[in-house]
Amino acid sequence: MQAVKMYTTQVCPFCIRAKSLLKQRGVDAIDEVRIDLDPSQRATMMEITGRRTVPQIFIGDTHVGGCDDLIALDQRGGLVPLLNA
Repeated sequence: MQAVKMYTTQVCPFCIRAKSLLKQRGVDAIDEVRIDLDPSQRATMMEITGRRTVPQIFIGDTHVGGCDDLIALDQRGGLVPLLNA
């Protein structure tokens, strides 16, 4: 299974929803980068993604986007194959 990295904050409902969906699809571990605890990571996230909102989700080297993007990918049937690539 591909590694999953997610830029998050503690109280973000979209982060919680995205983590829940990933766990439902078999993801055991998420490398969570908490930008509320380390604000310098927000700048890094923005540099990499061009976005400032959380979550920002990476599966392997693929930037999936945010929670809505993750849900849309799952609904198209693309999430599980990407996780297992």
